[in-house]
Amino acid sequence: MVQRIKISSGGYTFIAETHPDAPQTVAAFLNLLPYQQKLIHVRWSGEGCWIPLGDYELGVGFENHTSHPSRGDILFYPGGYSETEIIMAYGSCCFASKMGQLAGNHFLTITEGMENLHALGVKTLWEGAQPILFELV
Repeated sequence: MVQRIKISSGGYTFIAETHPDAPQTVAAFLNLLPYQQKLIHVRWSGEGCWIPLGDYELGVGFENHTSHPSRGDILFYPGGYSETEIIMAYGSCCFASKMGQLAGNHFLTITEGMENLHALGVKTLWEGAQPILFELV
């Protein structure tokens, strides 16, 4: 069953839907809601923002993983070669770290508010970390 998640960051609101091909990641993430963190701009991946999670373990492995998220795709990287993280693509993106190319579980897709996604990315790039909140609709 697809769940809708409200995402608030940088003065913008987005609605995302869970991805049915990542059921374990979705279930684990839903247990965290409401989830609040800081969103920062990526270093190597292009037009994306990420939430660094260090050695946090969500308890899932790889499923529905990709290195090339589309605009509005949100991935969870369960760790291994680099630290655990969540990455949100706002434009052209190739998921990578200082260790090289990575793949993350595509578990959310933004379906509403896409017109503000690039503005959030640019704001995060030029103004720094933005609070981000994920909550059920």
